[in-house]
Amino acid sequence: MKIDQILPFVGLATALPWMGDKRQQSGGAQPGGPITCPFNPNHQPAASWDPNFPYNHAKNGLPGKGKGGYQVPAEGDTAHRFITPTDKDIRGPCPGLNALANHGFIARDGITTYNELLDALQNVYNVGYDLANFLAFYAIYVAGLGDPVTKKLSIGCDATTRTSWSPIITGSEPGLNGHSKMEIDASLTRNDFFPASGDNFSFNASLFKVFEESTGGLFDVDRISKYRHERWHQCQAENPQFYFPILGLFQYGAASFLYELWPNGNEGYVPNLHNTATFFGALRLPDGNYLRVPERIPASWVNREKPYFLLDIAAEIFKMYTKNPVGFGGNAGGEFIGINEPPFINDGALNANTTVEDVSCLLYQIISRPVPSTLNGIVTPLVEATEALLITLFGAEFNNLGCPFALT
Repeated sequence: MKIDQILPFVGLATALPWMGDKRQQSGGAQPGGPITCPFNPNHQPAASWDPNFPYNHAKNGLPGKGKGGYQVPAEGDTAHRFITPTDKDIRGPCPGLNALANHGFIARDGITTYNELLDALQNVYNVGYDLANFLAFYAIYVAGLGDPVTKKLSIGCDATTRTSWSPIITGSEPGLNGHSKMEIDASLTRNDFFPASGDNFSFNASLFKVFEESTGGLFDVDRISKYRHERWHQCQAENPQFYFPILGLFQYGAASFLYELWPNGNEGYVPNLHNTATFFGALRLPDGNYLRVPERIPASWVNREKPYFLLDIAAEIFKMYTKNPVGFGGNAGGEFIGINEPPFINDGALNANTTVEDVSCLLYQIISRPVPSTLNGIVTPLVEATEALLITLFGAEFNNLGCPFALT
């Protein structure tokens, strides 16, 4: 059966009222808002690069050597020992970043920078320099979750007073908790934004138990794809404001981290339960339920040997999605309405003839579309900035991420 025939989507998403404003508004005192956001007055940046513990040799936001297969943290590297976060430290919806903060590879208070992200993603997870840049570029420059001037980002709640160069001018910078910007509905282990009254970032131990039961404790692409499909249908049925945009492809990419970035070389790189639960911060109790604990890197953990590049994650997105396809769109008036993104998505479904290169091009368009060309006189034009990024990181061969020519 063709992918575009799997669901009876009708119409266009012309009226999804809760998604009308592109600028994330201040959440006030609600979960994730500036009033409830933890504040640590003693901000300390990530530990400086130490030649005694070089890891991937990534420092100051520059490319590392791209060679993994080493233990993180290394024996004797006390600067990156695990420290339980305090109630003054920010943590958010991404367990991988929470673990980096708990080990000091990014600032422990949860206010990080572009360069910290690039260094940590390379040194710890052996993420390719291109993918590390893509993720940081999207979060800070495109989604508006951080500040393009200071290059600071909260890995969780709205810390605008600490990330923005001028809060009055920039408005709210909601951090990674900002809904439908990088975090979206149908998360693996987090609640949907509206049913949870704005708490889309707290770890749900009950959901992790369901995740374990669905996968049987082996978190490979086939089983995660199955669970992603189950979560989509659960959330679509239970959340009247359910919204799963094309950005949902990012969720498939993030889910691939569980079997591409997190497995331990000392365990044969098998995405097993113990290793995955440690990164998620899930402590299994004797009765089989789970208790939330701080996320951490497993003991004696050896990272992946080869870098995880952008085209690699595009291939995994394609693979995971096509095994159990779901729709792109949202609930409105009691029904699910599919959205279009020609030529790849029609009536909410990815076309059957879509290729990995098409998925890469779609990612390129996602990061390009939110920035208006009218800002070209104020900020670096997006085409110029993106093109420079692509040429520098991918080389001419990968210009435009699979698109036939550059966007304007």
